[in-house]
Amino acid sequence: MTAKWEKKSASNGELTFEISTDKIQEGLDKAFQKTRKQLNVPGFRKGRVPRQIFNQMYGEEALYEDALNIVLPEAYEAAIEETKIEPVDQPKIDVDSMEKGKAWVLKAVVTVKPDVKLGDYKGLSVAKQSHRVTSKEVDADIEKKREQQAELVLKEDKPAEKGDTVTIDFAGTVDGKPFDGGKAENYDLELGSNSFIPGFEDQLIGHKSDDKVDVKVTFPDDYNAEDLQGKEAVFAVTIHEIKTKELPELDDEFAKDVDEEVDSLEELKAKTHDELKKQKDDAAAQAKEDEAIQKAVDNAEVKEVPQAMIDEDVQRQLDQYLANMQQQGIDPKTYYKITGTSEDDLKKQLADGAENRVKTNLVLEAIVEAEKIVPTADEVAAEIKDLASQYGMEESAVKKALSEDMLKHDIAVKKAVAVITDSAVEESKAKAAKKDDTDKEAK
Repeated sequence: MTAKWEKKSASNGELTFEISTDKIQEGLDKAFQKTRKQLNVPGFRKGRVPRQIFNQMYGEEALYEDALNIVLPEAYEAAIEETKIEPVDQPKIDVDSMEKGKAWVLKAVVTVKPDVKLGDYKGLSVAKQSHRVTSKEVDADIEKKREQQAELVLKEDKPAEKGDTVTIDFAGTVDGKPFDGGKAENYDLELGSNSFIPGFEDQLIGHKSDDKVDVKVTFPDDYNAEDLQGKEAVFAVTIHEIKTKELPELDDEFAKDVDEEVDSLEELKAKTHDELKKQKDDAAAQAKEDEAIQKAVDNAEVKEVPQAMIDEDVQRQLDQYLANMQQQGIDPKTYYKITGTSEDDLKKQLADGAENRVKTNLVLEAIVEAEKIVPTADEVAAEIKDLASQYGMEESAVKKALSEDMLKHDIAVKKAVAVITDSAVEESKAKAAKKDDTDKEAK
């Protein structure tokens, strides 16, 4: 096999390769066997015409196109392996020559993974994250739990206040005419929840049960119903009931109601502190990792990220997003209807950051190569076990779903992330920012 790779730009080039006469003959034989089954030639049963007769009648060249389609995939793969290029998109292949009795020559325009010139990725300065949990944060979290345990109690002969829940009938009109979705009865609305059009809830504050109120509002310019955007509306509202939240006493009984594992309010506070501490530790670790990786990416040089890789990333993100929706019982058609969007809209949204995600993967793979990271058989086995446990699958099912190469790639990338993150130096945010500016000036 003779193959030649000529780079034309950072991520494109021309691959010239040959298909040997032996391989061509194999392709012609297979093409003939396929073609003869469909031939009706006088004097021969269908599918029984001899090769010699076929060549006399049609010429061997009639088999060339089918033969090329048969042998091309293997020849292209062999050329890729020989030239050690990494295509990231389907090639555009043209025939250079197909002379009888000679090797066929083909040329392919191929988009490949771009080269990455690594910059600093070890010992990077990152902002020190706070792990401290204050008593105010603990109290705020317990107050949220208290709010969740609150009961709604009927409020009589007193005006509605922010935080109260009112039971209302309402009927809206625009220019004196009703509109779709503008009417409801016995609707429970928490004042201050901002679940209605801006200004609606505020106009009910101060009113009592049985009051009738004309609420005047203007629909936002970005309202999901285009025919109502920017329009003034009047809602005839009747208030039936007003309920206020009654919070439980902040005592041991409340603590036991909130969490069966504690026996007192002090124990609940201690447990809440530990939970918040873990959340902060996890968030700090993630922030450190994100900042260190992004700095390693910014320090690297990738001249051109192929559009094909960006498109692939967007499609992968789209598939994952819709799969998550599907798990919640929402199919794509329903999702687009509910949100008033389309697949193209979602793709545009997901495209934001796609180039950086691709560049990040390229940099991490370059670090894998630079650090000569090669996952061991034990690490692959451990990864399979972890995935099986995480997704409630049999290990054999994980092996079937993911090839060993895929598993090794993911393990190696995780190790590259560890190389960056474990060596990163945490400093005060001001010091880290100053050092970052100094590094940029030095470049």
